[in-house]
Amino acid sequence: MEDRFDIAVVGLGAMGSAALYQLGLRGVKAVGLDRFAPPHTLGSSHGESRITRQAVGEGRDYVPFVLASHRIWRSLEAETGETLLTACGALVMGPGSGVSSHHGKPDFVGRSIDAARAFAIPHEVLDGHEVARRFPQFRNLGGDEKAYYEPGGGYVRPERCIAAQLRRAGALGAEIRTGTTVRSILQEPGGVRIETDRGVVHADQVVVAAGAWTAPLLGAPFTDLLTVNRQLLHWYALDDVSAYGPDAPVFIWMHGSGDTDYLYGFPPLPGESQVKVATEQYETATRAEALDRTVTSDESAAMYKHHVAGRLAGATARVTQAAACLYTVTPDRGFIIDRHPRMDRVLVVSACSGHGFKHSAGIGEAVADEMVRADGRLDLAPYSLARFG
Repeated sequence: MEDRFDIAVVGLGAMGSAALYQLGLRGVKAVGLDRFAPPHTLGSSHGESRITRQAVGEGRDYVPFVLASHRIWRSLEAETGETLLTACGALVMGPGSGVSSHHGKPDFVGRSIDAARAFAIPHEVLDGHEVARRFPQFRNLGGDEKAYYEPGGGYVRPERCIAAQLRRAGALGAEIRTGTTVRSILQEPGGVRIETDRGVVHADQVVVAAGAWTAPLLGAPFTDLLTVNRQLLHWYALDDVSAYGPDAPVFIWMHGSGDTDYLYGFPPLPGESQVKVATEQYETATRAEALDRTVTSDESAAMYKHHVAGRLAGATARVTQAAACLYTVTPDRGFIIDRHPRMDRVLVVSACSGHGFKHSAGIGEAVADEMVRADGRLDLAPYSLARFG
């Protein structure tokens, strides 16, 4: 096999598959390397659906990424015939007082509204009474809630998005080597040497998008900056689907003031009578290799008791499916998209911090521009390592 490339992409999940596809579009001689065979269930990009919303409460800097992602996914749908993005609407709801937090950001609903106004994203601001009237799947609302509703939001299919981008990358000339574990990356004069369990690969530049495997691969400073958290996804059977009409939105519902006092979820997929919901935890760290992938009945029961019961119409405590995934999180829960501090030919694209998939296609485009021209359309400065000192 040819072992000299213009650019190598290490990790072919959400970010890596997007970057490899965009490099293929630019005619770059590229190779993608992954220890598994994406899409798979071993990292952060599985579970059949991910919320997408264009007005991003995590910060206005993210909005151009998700706008680009929607454009790219629609283009991919036209090219491949796949259904990747379903715009069923997105609802972000919290206490009317604004005293709530999500992804470490206070007044997440207000921040979403501000972002929508700044980028002229179509939206509505609703109170709890209007939410209950329009979306009867949400129960036990007090009426004083404040909600942001975005009709253009919805969900994307992560496995389909990854598979479609990798297929297109291959068709455009990129080489894809799965089942290949990268052991080390070393910058040398004129290029980068990548040691794998299947031999050495040489590239002029490298994109590292290895998610939870990034810190063990690259060492400092990433070992100090990246924390891996186990997250759980639960699917509960519905005994009545009548409340979930064709306009049932995806949702983020902050029902308390704490950063974990919330749930997010999805309407039933076509033909199904179950709802997928989750929350997040940041207290317990793990490693990719040590992840407990078994979700216990007690864990699903606790999720139902504390977050689901009484809030979602028709949702029973019967678990139809459950899964574990990984968040790789920075201290400020933002992204890192920056050159390695000791290897300027290596661009690190991690971590997603639990809110990355909706941005991934747009980030792939920005990364490809950075690697090929170093004059990309999107500003990557907010995601630099410098902010951590």
